[in-house]
Amino acid sequence: MEYFIAVLAMLLMIGISNVLNRLIPFVPVPLFQIALGIGVALVGIKIDLDPELFLVLFIAPLLYNDARQTPRNELWNLRGPIVLLAFGLVFITVVVAGYAIHYLIPSIPLPAAFALAAILSPTDAVAVGSLAKRIHLPGSIHRLLEGESLLNDASGLVAFKFAVAAMVTGTFSLWQASFNFVLVALGGLAVGTLMSFVLIRCQVLVRKWGMEDITVHVLWQMLTPFVIYLIAEEIGVSGILAVVAGGIIYAMEKDRAESVQLKMQIVSTSTWSVIVYVLNGLVFMMLGSQIPEVMGSIFSDPAFNNGIVLGYVALITLLLYVLRFVWIYLYWSVRYMMGRQMEDDKPDIRGILLTSLSGVRGALTLAAAFSIPYVLNDGSAFPQRELILFIAAGVILFSLILASVLLPILSSRPEQNESGTAVTASQPPTMRDMDDHIRMKVLQAAIQSVESSTTETNREVAQGLITDITQYMFRKNMLKQQIMNDPDLNPQEIELYLAGIQAERKVARRMRDSGEITPELAMEFEYRLDRIQTVLSNRVDTGIAECVDKWKGMLPIHVPAPLPLSEQMNPGENDPQQVVDKIHMLKQLKMQTCPAAIESIRSKIDDHNEEAAQKVIAKYRKVMESIRYYTEKMVPDVTLNEGKLNLITTAVQNQRDTVQELYESGEIDRQHARKMRSFVQDLEKWILMES
Repeated sequence: MEYFIAVLAMLLMIGISNVLNRLIPFVPVPLFQIALGIGVALVGIKIDLDPELFLVLFIAPLLYNDARQTPRNELWNLRGPIVLLAFGLVFITVVVAGYAIHYLIPSIPLPAAFALAAILSPTDAVAVGSLAKRIHLPGSIHRLLEGESLLNDASGLVAFKFAVAAMVTGTFSLWQASFNFVLVALGGLAVGTLMSFVLIRCQVLVRKWGMEDITVHVLWQMLTPFVIYLIAEEIGVSGILAVVAGGIIYAMEKDRAESVQLKMQIVSTSTWSVIVYVLNGLVFMMLGSQIPEVMGSIFSDPAFNNGIVLGYVALITLLLYVLRFVWIYLYWSVRYMMGRQMEDDKPDIRGILLTSLSGVRGALTLAAAFSIPYVLNDGSAFPQRELILFIAAGVILFSLILASVLLPILSSRPEQNESGTAVTASQPPTMRDMDDHIRMKVLQAAIQSVESSTTETNREVAQGLITDITQYMFRKNMLKQQIMNDPDLNPQEIELYLAGIQAERKVARRMRDSGEITPELAMEFEYRLDRIQTVLSNRVDTGIAECVDKWKGMLPIHVPAPLPLSEQMNPGENDPQQVVDKIHMLKQLKMQTCPAAIESIRSKIDDHNEEAAQKVIAKYRKVMESIRYYTEKMVPDVTLNEGKLNLITTAVQNQRDTVQELYESGEIDRQHARKMRSFVQDLEKWILMES
């Protein structure tokens, strides 16, 4: 029960961290999650970090997912710098930083210093991905960091194991360690490739037998990284490189597949997104939960000076960044001088700094540090184990904070073209041009959402909705004015619409109480009224008070027997005839509530709102005429039915998500985000009123 409460608390904190990130987008989500993890640990909720379990439960599926999504062509084009960063830089870091740590802190023996340097060498793919969303890393740098983080985890961990073995046993052979390193690395790649190919072939064979259960196939995908990792580790090769190779092979096989079920792709993508979201959050939550214990043991120990140990952390972090900067600079300089220029030519100092500072450390570093044994073979304690843990945790925090502060500053410089020179616009875009550009993005998000949700049954409605969205933007461009000054949806009309809705609601409830309609039909009708009232009144809590009354209407308290036609309606059934009957009854109910709405609006006419009132009344009369026309002519209905309402809901939500993504990425500021949300809300009003 204790572990369940701890996991539940961490999952809750993951959700809170994303809310905080939306409010303060310039602070990366990992920092919020680490801080909340520290808070969870301070209140006494903590999960012990098992290094082996951490690797198989978190690192394996995350790296597998990253590998199967990373563009392979781009990784292949960057294979040279990726290999040199993932293996060459790790080796240089272990040697140089190991000697430097031993020189700086003589109480840490050289093999232990090598072990600390080895676990500090890998960069964290999760943290890099989180930072890249905000700081606009150039595409080549982003792919370079992704490829590096996929491979350097394995090289760093292998080097760490050899260093710890040398410390524990007191013996070390450079030739044997180098040979084992190559064997473990190549063996991991080979095992991952073979296992992934076998598992994919088995899945294809099962499908050929006619077993098309999507749930089973998606579950198969979820288990693949765990199976590959455990088998590779059991054989004695790198499980991390095995899952990376497995992810790449899976992506290649998926690309070559002649036919892939679209539904399975959708379910698989959705499932992976949830799993990755939770695992990413738990990684940093667990990292934060370990920090109070790790750092507290040093801060409370009188044998250590707090200022000095913090100085160790700062100096080691600085050394790691200097090594990374020098290595990248030398590589690109030598490559340029040898005439092997890449497409974007020799990068400038800014590009090298971006690549260097983006190499943040993460939870894998601390997990490896926790795997350091407590005692040596001779029974003595592992020297300075607590200090090593402290330095590892400190470097993680320091690198994340430095990257969060410095990378946005560097990435805010002018964009560069292919040759590396700054691009200067001859004429800066005006505010109106920028607004129109963002609005087009938001509208495209709505249209794409409707297109992706279009089926054979709702194709006519979907095409009509796309036409409405397109006409709305055309109308805005013709009017050449801001949304809030729209004369067709002014505050007076909105107030009159709300009065009409309230009158309709009273009629529906009176008919429900008298037994003329069923409680289910009244609830269905009021749901539509609530939706329109919500977007008109600009309030998220609209309709909450009415919900109580709706549920009261469902209770069998002195409710007379319903009409025979109403008895046929069952909203829970999928019978087409019942759906037609329900729509017909909703239309007839609308015909009875519209006159009451018109009378209510007329009672509120004065010298100031007469023109607005006539417009609203005309809208209601148009609705009544449409219902009569569709009923008499028996033509297909394109009014606000369930299908169109669902499409509108999906499109509007996708627009709001797009605005939030633009805000979080820094493409628009808070003022523009507020303006775009108002634009989305007005578009929703327009569509609902037209329907």
